[in-house]
Amino acid sequence: MRKYVIVLAFALLVLSSQTVFAQDAKALTPVPMPWNLAELFKAPPTYPAAGFHEAGVEALFYDGLPFQGRPTRVFAWYGMPAHKPGEKVPGIVLVHGGGGTAFAEWVRLWTSRGYAAIAMDNCGSTPGGKHMDRPRHTHSGPAGWGGFDQIDWPLQDQWTYHAVADVVLANSLLRSMPDVDPQRIGITGISWGGYLTCIVAGVDNRFRFAVPVYGCGFLGEDSTWLPDFKHMGPERAAMWLSLWDPSRYLPHGTMPFLWVDGTNDFAYPLDSVQKSYSLPPGPRTLCTRVRMPHGHGGPGENPAEIHAFADNILEGGTPLAEITAQGHGNEQAWVNYKAASPIAKAEFNYTLDVGLWKDRYWHTIPAQLDTTQSKVSATLPKGVTVFYFNLVDQHGLIVSSEHVELSPHS
Repeated sequence: MRKYVIVLAFALLVLSSQTVFAQDAKALTPVPMPWNLAELFKAPPTYPAAGFHEAGVEALFYDGLPFQGRPTRVFAWYGMPAHKPGEKVPGIVLVHGGGGTAFAEWVRLWTSRGYAAIAMDNCGSTPGGKHMDRPRHTHSGPAGWGGFDQIDWPLQDQWTYHAVADVVLANSLLRSMPDVDPQRIGITGISWGGYLTCIVAGVDNRFRFAVPVYGCGFLGEDSTWLPDFKHMGPERAAMWLSLWDPSRYLPHGTMPFLWVDGTNDFAYPLDSVQKSYSLPPGPRTLCTRVRMPHGHGGPGENPAEIHAFADNILEGGTPLAEITAQGHGNEQAWVNYKAASPIAKAEFNYTLDVGLWKDRYWHTIPAQLDTTQSKVSATLPKGVTVFYFNLVDQHGLIVSSEHVELSPHS
């Protein structure tokens, strides 16, 4: 009973900050943190991971946080790119999604780009098995995903508490490696990994950038997990959301964000993504593809915008285009932009539908591109309910405007 009261008290403390979050992100007092960051910011001890072998990467275990009173370890793949002796390379932390695990091929993708990379399993499992059915090891922490059925457990035993800590510890481990530049490390995560990336960005300010793919906050408003919250009941659902919804932590993520998602994502709808990307006070870039597939194995890892975004911040590469202003009126919509790489074309994406975001049909038509004025415009189709622009540069890299919702009768 005492542990339950402690969890409830913490939840109420976070809930008391909600109105502050909605008012002024720059004036926030720190959100209450259940983690001991001083300890998480230390490089964890590591151990050999016998029996795990993949070309170009190394396997290891590192210490996680105690679970139900016993020690835990976290499995990870890490890799170093080819580099000159004494050279410090940039790094990236890779956070997998639901049903996944630490993926060696994801690490190799980034080492091929010149980055040190680490991918950890955040569900107490190891590679192998199949999606949603991975082998668990003897030093496992709590199983995922979301930990909805764990809300009555002590806070320090719940999945999100451990998964966030696992990611922060992976950053601490990566930045401790002698050939890695600790001032040039970013993070990206896919689906539940994007969810975790949103929280970690508000917890660990050592990251130079954050790229949530699909994942966002406001899970209690319009997400695929509404049946879980209904099953939990209003009090327990409110407790979970007050503790573990990314909206509680995003206002403290001050690094640049790139938000990569699709118009019809079944798990993280556009309205929740928009509310989420409006919370961090730092720079943000959007990349929203029409009907972007949801998943590992390419869709979440391969968008070239993620690589370009990282290279700009960590390696001084060419920045993605920037939307500097947008508006609509008199049956016209427009955006202004600036771009270091010339914009080759522009698209106007819109839907005439209402209802569930995942079920809306999206149309794409060419937009008018005026490179002399750095402006893109389009005539609003009759009956449009939501629209946004995509700017495509000469390398095929996409930057999106914010989506705008209109009355279906306007």
